[in-house]
Amino acid sequence: MDCAVQVKNVVFSYKNEEGEVTPDKALNGISLDIKAGSYCAVLGPNGSGKSTLAKIIDVLEFPDEGDVAVLGVVPSDEDKCYEIRQNCAYVFQNPDNQIVGTIVEEDVAFGPENLGVPLPELRERVDAALKYTGLYELKDREAATLSGGQKQKLAIAGALAMNPKILILDESTAMLDPVSRDEFLNIVEDLNRDKGITVITITHDMNEAARCEKIFVVENGSVTMEGTPAYIFSHPDAVKKAGLDLPQDIDLIYELAELSDSSVDEEDLYDDSSKVRTAVRLASKAVDMPKQTHYDKREQGRKILQITDLSYSYDSGKHYALEHIDLEVYDGEILAVVGKSGCGKTTLISHLNGIVRPQTGDVTLFREDGTDLSTTRKKDIAAIRSSVGLVFQYPEYQLFEETVEKDIAYGLINMGAAEDNISVRVKEAARIAGLSEDVLGKSPFELSGGQKRRAALAGVLVMKPKVLVLDEPAAGLDPKGRRDMFETIKALRDAGTTIIIVSHNMDEAARFADRIVCLKEGKKVAQGTASELFEDEKKARECGLSMPVLYDFSSKIRNELSKLHPGISLMPPLPFCGDEARSIVRSVLSC
Repeated sequence: MDCAVQVKNVVFSYKNEEGEVTPDKALNGISLDIKAGSYCAVLGPNGSGKSTLAKIIDVLEFPDEGDVAVLGVVPSDEDKCYEIRQNCAYVFQNPDNQIVGTIVEEDVAFGPENLGVPLPELRERVDAALKYTGLYELKDREAATLSGGQKQKLAIAGALAMNPKILILDESTAMLDPVSRDEFLNIVEDLNRDKGITVITITHDMNEAARCEKIFVVENGSVTMEGTPAYIFSHPDAVKKAGLDLPQDIDLIYELAELSDSSVDEEDLYDDSSKVRTAVRLASKAVDMPKQTHYDKREQGRKILQITDLSYSYDSGKHYALEHIDLEVYDGEILAVVGKSGCGKTTLISHLNGIVRPQTGDVTLFREDGTDLSTTRKKDIAAIRSSVGLVFQYPEYQLFEETVEKDIAYGLINMGAAEDNISVRVKEAARIAGLSEDVLGKSPFELSGGQKRRAALAGVLVMKPKVLVLDEPAAGLDPKGRRDMFETIKALRDAGTTIIIVSHNMDEAARFADRIVCLKEGKKVAQGTASELFEDEKKARECGLSMPVLYDFSSKIRNELSKLHPGISLMPPLPFCGDEARSIVRSVLSC
């Protein structure tokens, strides 16, 4: 069969709590064909209909109008729906939402067991899936004890054990660190290549989409562009109009093209080798010396937080989540904490406002009046929590009230703030977080993922913390949402708030953080500016850091330029594409 999925003129609208059809269509006459055995990406802004399309394909929802055929089967009755679901596997953004077994091998067995797969075939399928995903040695572990990356591999193993013909990934890498993400994607690509499984990935990560064979761009419930990654990204204006970004390497190419007054064709973006050759050619064609980029180094403020010899173990010292961490945080800076899943990042930030108390060591908050507060002193905890706000990785776990307004106001009410002051501060916090007033009366559970994240942020901002700690603040957001979130973060920093970000996105850490701290196996192994950390690629990788895409691509360009122009003097890589393009061109023209 040549076609795995056929969707023709499909229209779909959700219903509200009263069972009434909502006026906005989630899918608005969408049509697409997905070739059997292909690896494709579905891109689009939040609310464009991507996840709804995936649910239609997996028969979790049914079209109001139009036709759908999956593996040649039309979901006309219950038996047909069952046949489709037997052959489709769905992996979600948060693996905790789909892990049902207590033990790893039990979870992998759940799907095929429910399909009626008999022993010993069931045992064989489970073992094969665990070995394929590298989890066989962990088969007797409790699923809840796995890291985020391991849990996502477990979700893949569970899907693989069902022998699916179609694998649907819905933002499945959004919460993974770069190393775990690459391991996960390598498994997926092996499944596609070795077993011929059709893979449909819904993603906001343009670099991930660039690995696919074909891309569908969805806007307002319809496909507006489709083609190879090279074709899609050779139309940068259309990509940006759709609310998307270009991959960092391709963005740099377009910046170089502008400086050399040249065009970029589809074949220039065919693969990594083509892109490097194109970048070198464009850098060598520039004739006008671009304006020098200057970075105004932020002056280091006073010390606001100090972590001293902090160690913590969840199992009475058998294994340490944190070991002898020393770290200083300065007033008005953006500090990024990075490292592979399980390295201790969440444990570290949980100490900063006393959610977790030190077993050994100390966390001290220095106030402007010269006094200090310590998390080792129980009497200081309430004051620390009013000064250090924490927004978790999954904001839906942080929301609980009937309305968004009540949720934001919860902390102020507990403090006994005056009622008229509460209303003013709630609206101000919502505005700063990027929430419109019409959202305040809604249930927080009706909000989109991006709105939930902003509501959780507003609930912390309303307390006016001096230090704001954000765990993966932009994960799962579309490119515009990510840009808006970091604009909010920069505005908060400029207004005097110290920001600590836990991030898996190395490009964003490099662009927005004043300093980066890297943890590995519970230890602090590196800290410094992005240029300091990523200039030496070998050392960065030894620390467990994945190179930012821009730095990695720039390194390849620089190597080729050094061969063409012996003795060329190249500045360390810069974290923004425009600045890096100007730096490269200046070096070429100066040699």
